Amino acid sequence: MDVDGLHEKARQIRATCVKMAHHAKEGHLSSALSPVDPLVALFYSWLRLYPKEPRHPERDRFILSKGHGCSALYAIMADLGFFPVELLRDYGREGSPLASHPCAHALPALEASSGSLGIGLGLATGMLYGLRLKGSAARAVVLLGDGECNEGSVWEAAMFAAAQRLEKLLAVVDYNGIQAVGRSDELMGGASLEEKFRAFGWAARTVDGSDIGAFLAALKPFPFEEGKPSAVIVRTRLGVSFMEGDVLWHYRVPSDDDLRRSLEELAARPLGWEA
Repeated sequence: MDVDGLHEKARQIRATCVKMAHHAKEGHLSSALSPVDPLVALFYSWLRLYPKEPRHPERDRFILSKGHGCSALYAIMADLGFFPVELLRDYGREGSPLASHPCAHALPALEASSGSLGIGLGLATGMLYGLRLKGSAARAVVLLGDGECNEGSVWEAAMFAAAQRLEKLLAVVDYNGIQAVGRSDELMGGASLEEKFRAFGWAARTVDGSDIGAFLAALKPFPFEEGKPSAVIVRTRLGVSFMEGDVLWHYRVPSDDDLRRSLEELAARPLGWEA
């Protein structure tokens, strides 16, 4: 899939996220919308995955640390054939494998459960450390939120990964600028996350997360530096104009009119609701 095709796919995934939130009456929509572009780039162009054999020993490991944004991951996994797209209609329902936070017991195709913020980097680091002991060539990728980087456990894992020279570890930080109760730069003091990762012994760079071509170009020299884990800070947008920059969309459920306006702007049909 070329870059234009990836951007078109991203619009469809965003449309699906809005539809899932509306249908399930679930919040955390902005948390799902903002990482769609880097997720599409990773899953359709970069990660080594085997949808028909999810536990293939040489698969890359992907951890969604910001678990509350899981509807985007579910939509992508369904589109790639990890499970039927019709299952997206059960998102957030009691007993559904598509819980509002990822649960690997309910959906075994996931690498791990998540939702308690700050655990994903440690999980990915531990997985990769074990894989290296086995001589595996697999890589580990973790998607974190910018607000999540307030957690001390993130930096404990970052120190361990650097000390162990885990150069097959990639951290992608979704810098959408919004946390649960405010704006990231105000709550975090505006410090550069790229500089923080560098200070902890990582190779790091910052890119425009809405530019899929630029994001993929940034990943070409992975690992960025020999013997160091790599971090990409992606400055992201929601992709729906009337939601952009509004902290309330961290929790707000889209109304019928919000759904209509979103689908018109995205010009895409949600997966699982084509009929």
